[in-house]
Amino acid sequence: MRHRCPADTAEVAELLITELVTNALVHTDQGAEVSATLAADRLRVEVRDYASRRPRPYVPTADDGTHGRGLMLVQALADAWGVDAPVQAGGKVVWFELDGALAPYGGAYDAGPA
Repeated sequence: MRHRCPADTAEVAELLITELVTNALVHTDQGAEVSATLAADRLRVEVRDYASRRPRPYVPTADDGTHGRGLMLVQALADAWGVDAPVQAGGKVVWFELDGALAPYGGAYDAGPA
């Protein structure tokens, strides 16, 4: 992604991907799938897991240590985000989008499943 996105966009995307994948692995027992779509004006990343429980952002307290900040980061740094429930096979998709994703040379790029 770093060779196609501005450095600041790539850094934010990497942080948010890490947070969503970590959430999926910590809060479910069935792994996760990541896909990314990169277009001229937007990066969309989707993390699918197979647990139907929807994530809920909350404001962590000082007693939470380093836990509980993932969705707050997504909420603060993404231009858009949400949760979709897939029709088949259960589970959910947590996604985020970042605007201005492509470096100036442009074009569309679908990274597909990771």
